[in-house]
Amino acid sequence: MSSAELTRVAADFGLDVVGAARAEPYEETERHIRERQSRGLFADMRFTMARPEVSCHPELLLEGARSVVAAALCYYAPGAEPGENQGRLPRYTWRDEYSTLRERLDALGRALGGTYRVLVDDNDHVDREAAVRAGIAFYGKNTMSITRRHGSWVVLGALVTDVEIEHSLPLELDCGSCRLCIDACPTGALDEPGVLDATKCLSYWTQAPSSIPEMYRGELSDSVYGCDICQDVCPWNRGVEKRRGDAPLDGARPTVSLRDWLEGDEGELIAEFERLYVPRKDARWLVRNALIAAGNVGTGALRPSVEQYLGGEDLMLEETATWALNRLSERSA
Repeated sequence: MSSAELTRVAADFGLDVVGAARAEPYEETERHIRERQSRGLFADMRFTMARPEVSCHPELLLEGARSVVAAALCYYAPGAEPGENQGRLPRYTWRDEYSTLRERLDALGRALGGTYRVLVDDNDHVDREAAVRAGIAFYGKNTMSITRRHGSWVVLGALVTDVEIEHSLPLELDCGSCRLCIDACPTGALDEPGVLDATKCLSYWTQAPSSIPEMYRGELSDSVYGCDICQDVCPWNRGVEKRRGDAPLDGARPTVSLRDWLEGDEGELIAEFERLYVPRKDARWLVRNALIAAGNVGTGALRPSVEQYLGGEDLMLEETATWALNRLSERSA
C-alpha cells in the first residue's frame, strides 16, 4: 500500500494524520530512556519507560510485524475559563479521545487486512517515536510530538501490522531558536531543551502518589490535574486554535467544581473521571489536588469544605488542608 492510499483510507475513518514506518527497534529512544532513568528524571513514573526492552521494540509486538502505522487525532476545542471555585483540567482530558482513536485505528486495521495490533495509550509502545519515524510529527523542545497542521493538540496511537506499507519520510521541522515553552514553565522542568525533568513537572505532581512539595503548590494555581502551559505558548499551536475555534464541546468537561471534588463520594469521583490516570484509583490524590486549588483560587465559601479534612486519619490530606486554609487566609488578607 502506498502512503497516499493509506492517507485516503485513514481519512475515511476520521484520523487526522497518519504515516507508516518500518517495524524495527527504536534504538536511540531506548538509549535515551535508560540514560534518563539513570539520572532520575522520570521520578517514579513507569508507563512506557518501565520496560523499554518492550516499548521500544514494535517488531516484537506482533509476529511477522512489517509496518507501524502512526496516527494522530486532534482534540483541541475552545473552552470557558474556570469560574469561581472551579478547577481546571487539561484539554486532553475533556473527553476520552484515546477511546475514539482506539476505535478508529481498529477500523483501519480491519480495512488494511492481515494481522494487526492496536496500541493507544499503551505502556507496551512509545507512540511519540512512532509518530516521528512515520513523518507525522517532530519532537518539540517541550518533549511533545508536534504535528504540522494540528500542533501538539493531538492524541497519538499506533497500529502494528504484518501488511507492507510504504514508509513515510520524517518531517524536516524543528523549533528553531524558539524557547517560549522553556521560559513559560514556572518550575524549570524544561531547562534542558527536549528533556523533561518530571521531578519539577506540575503535571507529574498532580498524578504523583505522594504529597506535593510546597514549592510547587502555588504554581498549580487552579489546575486540579495536568498542565497545558507549554502547549498554550507554543507557536505551532496557534493555527489549530484559530481553525478549531468554533469546534463543539460535545459534553467535554473543561472545568470541575472544587466543592464537588472535596465533598462528593470518592467512589463516584473515580468513576466519573475514569479516563484520568489516578494512582491505584484512589480518589484521595484528586482531593489533594482540589485542596491545593482551593487554597490558590478558592473563596471563603470553600473553607468548610477544606476544614473537614482537619483532624482525620489521613495525615497527607490534613497537612494539605492546613496549607490551603493558610493560603486562603493570606489571600483574603
